[in-house]
Amino acid sequence: MKQFIVLLLLLVQYNVYSQNALLSEKAPVFPNCESVAIDSLQACFDKHVKDIIYNNFKVPERVSKESYKGEVVVIFEVDTTGRFRVIYTDALYNELKEEAKRVFSEFPKIKPATYNGRTTFKQYSIPIKIPLVNQSVVSQDLAKEKEISKLEEAAKKEFDDIDKGLKAFKSKAFKSQLNIQFTHSDYARFDRQMNLIGTNSHTASKPFVYEEVSKYYDFEGEQEQLKKETETWGGKKLWNEHLVQLQSEDYWFTVDPILDLQVGKDTDAEFSSTYNNTRGLLVQGGLGSKLNFYASVFESQGRFADYVNRYAESLKAFGPDPAIIPGRGIAKRFKSDSYDYPVAEAYLSYTPSKFINIQFGHGKNFIGDGYRSLLVSDVASPYPFLKLNTKFWKIKYTNTWMWLKDVRPEVEQDKAFLTKYIANHYLSWNVSKRLNIGLFESVLWTNSNGRGFDVNYLNPIIFYRAIEFETGQGAGNALMGASAKYKWNNNVNIYSQFILDEFSLGDVKGGEKSWKNKFGYQLGVKYYNAFKVDNLLLQFEYNRVRPYTYSHNTIVLNYANNNQPMAHLWGANFSEAIIIGRYRYKRWFGDAKLIFGTRGLDFNNGVDNFSYGADIYRDYNDRPFDTGVEVGQGIKTKIFNGNLQAGYLINPATNLKVFTDITVRNFNPDAITTSTFKNNTVWFNFGIRTDLFNWYFDN
Repeated sequence: MKQFIVLLLLLVQYNVYSQNALLSEKAPVFPNCESVAIDSLQACFDKHVKDIIYNNFKVPERVSKESYKGEVVVIFEVDTTGRFRVIYTDALYNELKEEAKRVFSEFPKIKPATYNGRTTFKQYSIPIKIPLVNQSVVSQDLAKEKEISKLEEAAKKEFDDIDKGLKAFKSKAFKSQLNIQFTHSDYARFDRQMNLIGTNSHTASKPFVYEEVSKYYDFEGEQEQLKKETETWGGKKLWNEHLVQLQSEDYWFTVDPILDLQVGKDTDAEFSSTYNNTRGLLVQGGLGSKLNFYASVFESQGRFADYVNRYAESLKAFGPDPAIIPGRGIAKRFKSDSYDYPVAEAYLSYTPSKFINIQFGHGKNFIGDGYRSLLVSDVASPYPFLKLNTKFWKIKYTNTWMWLKDVRPEVEQDKAFLTKYIANHYLSWNVSKRLNIGLFESVLWTNSNGRGFDVNYLNPIIFYRAIEFETGQGAGNALMGASAKYKWNNNVNIYSQFILDEFSLGDVKGGEKSWKNKFGYQLGVKYYNAFKVDNLLLQFEYNRVRPYTYSHNTIVLNYANNNQPMAHLWGANFSEAIIIGRYRYKRWFGDAKLIFGTRGLDFNNGVDNFSYGADIYRDYNDRPFDTGVEVGQGIKTKIFNGNLQAGYLINPATNLKVFTDITVRNFNPDAITTSTFKNNTVWFNFGIRTDLFNWYFDN
């Protein structure tokens, strides 16, 4: 019984489906239309009827002579056998009626129309235009004209629609993958919020992107708090807004001028007046939610304090250019006593998923929680880089590939600077709510012997030491390092770094202080809201790097770019203590910095030309001895550098500031040479600048 019921249901279902399929009407079918879809059969039938009429209808001679313009109306049917039959014609001339009947009598027999699966009669009416035209083509042309007119109408409105799509500007930068311009002073604003106990932030790899920091710091709220009420266009642009700012659903961008205009006085210089004159343009924005871009171009002329000028000229590249401005780039002579140094920085930031951010550009990077970094710092000139940031769980993994230049005459090739490469891995792990540890490795190799960019180092997860052994230990210079940070409480955290270039445990146990023990370390502490004063940050940091660290026995395999170190500004063979205070109140800010250091410099006097380990560009085989190597060996030099700066933030959107500062520097070597001599400097400075990068005048 059950089987019969199931069979009955199946038969009923099949019958209903068949009826539904047949309950439809089909137009008559010409042979050429048999392969056409059902819903296109009528259009195919109409086209063939019009084509046959156009190809066979002959306008009578009398009608042509009288230049008649009109039409013949024909009502016809296709019967159940598929034959065409004229039912009625109407025209001004009988000759036209007869010609229409003749043409339809010659129509071929086709498949008849069907309704509900059965053949049926189908009637139509058609006007035949006189003079004769191909109405099939006319119909298509009319459709195309309508389509084109719609496109043209939309095209004419396109420019206006763009303007209609624009919205009131509300900065999308704060949620974007754009970098927050890295300056130590500005990063202090949100340092505490990112280091609260329990946050899963990673604060060593810099610069940060806005999207990363906005989870902890309210940029929009800050900008609203700092907003000045003004109704004029000029007032808004000066105090609150970007010069040009556009935004829609799909994109946004801003354009701003860059200024760094300074005047000052160096009390210990022949040309005591100092100045800097930087003008530039900054463009940044986003296309969609995953792609952001940034570009800044600087044109600068300047003369600095005498000790900075001398340092810049000591970095000179081969060729006619007299200096390299520290942290910026190669400078030409401007007038008789100044420098002209153009700089450009730019990058693309792309986020294919929430776990990965990819950046490719020309700029700088920094790894560390301190004022200095022993791993990667921003003291050198900008360089091309590719960076991959991967973040998941309690991990942030940063891969950076960098294209650097060695600009010394010793390595010049066909009047071109030598290219060298660095590949870095930095793994940051939040072990607990309080403890973070980081692991670092880096390898540097050159373009010598046509090696070019070694694809072995493109692998983002392999250990570089293993590759170095595989490609030959002389093929690259590998360094390893580590970092750690401990959040003592919400207002105090302790941080550290360790860099290892080479190490001999046996020599350490023997107490011989071997030159092979090339390492350095950093210890620091930050105290936020110090002494319960909001926005007051106090910081202490100690750095110590043994001689010959970062150097190599191959002339180009030092850890440097453009004659500047890629880590600490002083290279190696030094110790220093740094005390920093930073305070912000609304738009006002103040920074104080004291640096006490000891360096060991080379004599280079024609008698003693040994390398004592400070100059990382020198071959470590030029050392005077193998044991008894100590920090400060060579010309032991005591350094004090103090800086006090105060200023006012004119525009939070562009980070335009007016400031004044004073630098006091004392440089006191144990021995005097042509390049090393006692120097006491007091440098006063006043200016207005778009604050986009760190100046390091504490060499």
